[in-house]
Amino acid sequence: MDHLDGCARLMIVSDLDNTMVDHHDPENLSLLRFNALWESEYRRDSLLVFSTGRSPTLYKQLRKEKPMLTPDITIMSVGTEITYGESMVPDDGWEHYLNQKWDRNIVVEEASKYPQLSFQSSTEQRAHKVSFYVQKGQAEEVMKSLSERLVKHGLDVKIIYSGGMDLDLLPQGAGKGQALAYLLRKFKSDGKPPINTLVCGDSGNDAELFSIPEVHGVMVSNAQEELLQWHAQNAKNNPKIIHATERCAAGIIQAIGHFNLGPNTSPRDTADLSSCKHPSGILVHPSGVECSLHECIDAFAPCYGDKQGKQFRVWVDRVSSSQIGSDAWLVKFDKWELSDEGRQCCLTTVLLNLKPDTPQGFALVHFHQTWLDGYAGSDQRLWIF
Repeated sequence: MDHLDGCARLMIVSDLDNTMVDHHDPENLSLLRFNALWESEYRRDSLLVFSTGRSPTLYKQLRKEKPMLTPDITIMSVGTEITYGESMVPDDGWEHYLNQKWDRNIVVEEASKYPQLSFQSSTEQRAHKVSFYVQKGQAEEVMKSLSERLVKHGLDVKIIYSGGMDLDLLPQGAGKGQALAYLLRKFKSDGKPPINTLVCGDSGNDAELFSIPEVHGVMVSNAQEELLQWHAQNAKNNPKIIHATERCAAGIIQAIGHFNLGPNTSPRDTADLSSCKHPSGILVHPSGVECSLHECIDAFAPCYGDKQGKQFRVWVDRVSSSQIGSDAWLVKFDKWELSDEGRQCCLTTVLLNLKPDTPQGFALVHFHQTWLDGYAGSDQRLWIF
């Protein structure tokens, strides 16, 4: 978050499975639309937060499978773990807070007495989360009885049922909503509260996100019955929460526009390049050949390389820019490629040198690419007016 000089213009806090990530969209088109919008309009002055029920293990697995951006903050394990940045540095203060009135051994011992509950995989059992599967018809009775048992032990435990099968036991102070409230308090104490916050979800464990008073919220069109019921009972007349007509990431884009939180037209939706920010661009190849920048881009359409006939997606991540001189800018970003053969990342550096003493005021663009999987770096030069 070091790229922010002040308050974030927009902070998006989104669930992943069936909210940001559409598992019924094999082409990942809505996710890629959101990625392009975020990197082009928001990365520089806003914050992206992923809030997921997944453990770190399953979260990292999802990142390998889907073209996801790198968030500024990751909330995992149903709000029991908060980490920062690409290296996922844990928030020690949050961990200390969750230790209050929590004894994991007693929680496991009592829950194990219910034959209706079956443990989820070992990766989903965390320091402040114990997770089970339970049949839908048995969930309510088990939750009531188990809660009473834990209270007798002097524990303050929260039980969350979501997805029609998942039952999570957490410290009472944990949860997606509490983790978000903790972050908002932290930003406020630093004098940098986000100007606007948009929360996004589809299931029962996302309900707490919508209970934070100062946020806008979107339930994506494919939201599950349990979240819609919560909304009907608790927030039906709240104009700051909408039920989108679009699925997953497309619903998030829709909400940005609905609440007037900023631009919501993804560059991937722009069919007419003349409406782009630089309609008069000219590309000059090092050989001296000139052509319209738009003509150059259009020329790529009929071209096929070694990925012909294969599913192939490209997206950029972590775009940043800095002025390094009176007439020079350095732009950096990760270029990701995803195909049937897996994914790979290329670190890209672009040097822009303005030349105001020329009639065109053109800039020299120098690219340098370094592949993270051992391929040699490459340099390319071209001129843009």
